[in-house]
Amino acid sequence: MTAALGVLALLGSGVTTGVLFAVALSVLPALFAMPTSTYVYAHQLLGRNWDPTMPAIVLGSTLTDILWAVFGGGPVRGPAAAAAVLLLGVSAVSHLCNVPINRRVKAVEDPQRLPADWTDPRPLWRRWHLLRTALAAAALVLNCLAAVQG
Repeated sequence: MTAALGVLALLGSGVTTGVLFAVALSVLPALFAMPTSTYVYAHQLLGRNWDPTMPAIVLGSTLTDILWAVFGGGPVRGPAAAAAVLLLGVSAVSHLCNVPINRRVKAVEDPQRLPADWTDPRPLWRRWHLLRTALAAAALVLNCLAAVQG
């Protein structure tokens, strides 16, 4: 059972890190290169499939790490528990910082006519995204450490 938990923890933290890294490396530079109206339209399209999927992956991976820490014991416990805390941080940054920005962008009905109080959210969204990417990468490293120690 602990081997299966380890595989699932590595898979979940790997997918999380990979998706966030790909967004940081490729999607964000593309979004920054777009005129604002095109960016708003693209942002509205990009989140459609990720919004319901990523929370399940991140929270499922967090739970898996908790279970791995509890049942793996010994040298697995510390790294797996720390990875769970970091993944919880990914979730917190996502829900408290990136998601409210996403909602604001999705609320724009016509990207050609932005609200009068509109401010470009890209720089702030990128900062929060890079933080959660770093947290996810650190969780993946800790899961790798737990796997080789366990």
